[in-house]
Amino acid sequence: MPKVREALSAAIQRLGDCVDAEILLAYALSKPRSWLIAHADDMLSAEHAVAYTVLVEQREAGEPVAYITGRRGFWTFDLEVTPATLIPRPETELLVELALDRLPHDADAKVLDLGTGTGAVALALARERPRTQVMATDTSTEALAVAQRNAERHGIKNVSFVHGDWFTPLGERCFDLIVSNPPYIESHDPHLNQGDLRFEPMSALASGQDGLNDIRRIIRDAGRHLVQQGWLLFEHGWNQGDAVRMLLSNASFANVLTMRDLEERDRVSGGCWSVSNDCDLR
Repeated sequence: MPKVREALSAAIQRLGDCVDAEILLAYALSKPRSWLIAHADDMLSAEHAVAYTVLVEQREAGEPVAYITGRRGFWTFDLEVTPATLIPRPETELLVELALDRLPHDADAKVLDLGTGTGAVALALARERPRTQVMATDTSTEALAVAQRNAERHGIKNVSFVHGDWFTPLGERCFDLIVSNPPYIESHDPHLNQGDLRFEPMSALASGQDGLNDIRRIIRDAGRHLVQQGWLLFEHGWNQGDAVRMLLSNASFANVLTMRDLEERDRVSGGCWSVSNDCDLR
């Protein structure tokens, strides 16, 4: 049987990725990645060696590591992930940061997370702002079940989950802040047939010929669910900043902005709702 370092070396050669190889071996052994360094010369059991080989073969075939292990880190969480949910990505943490900038530390607030998936954004906001009540929606009952389990696992109580298509289940309810990581890839984009995207739910990725169908709908309807001076913030593609800023301005949002991610690509846009609504703030 191989040693830990030997099994890792062979997997790295096959996968071309050290991180993936380490995550999969740690998962096979039910150990943290740090354990692999301290026990590099330990021998793998036959059972663990076979299990690791199967995992490496799955990854070699293209299956995302997050779906193989059923876990993905986001913000301060280790989240459950399934093929019913989009895999949380580090760039989405910018959306969380911008939302937190607009939420009070010491006052009540109401937040809506549209298309919550694993619940990543909703749970991050709920944890960082305990006095905020977060409502999260999704059209997928399977995704909502994952989000609910993530909330329960991390003991987050100030979040609720609602099944429905964008704003449809909300009635006349209004919020201080609306956030979303909606589908925004062009339906003909060749990347949809490459890499991890091949395995993720298409309904959470693509949105029409220019990728903006769902964003248009969110911008169109958000004003009816925002208090005056409330904010809408959403993630989008690197080449969509100009288009979404125009959509926001045309929909009567003020202070329209686009912020860039760590790779200096347009990533999150939003605006402030300046029109008074007859809101239901229950």
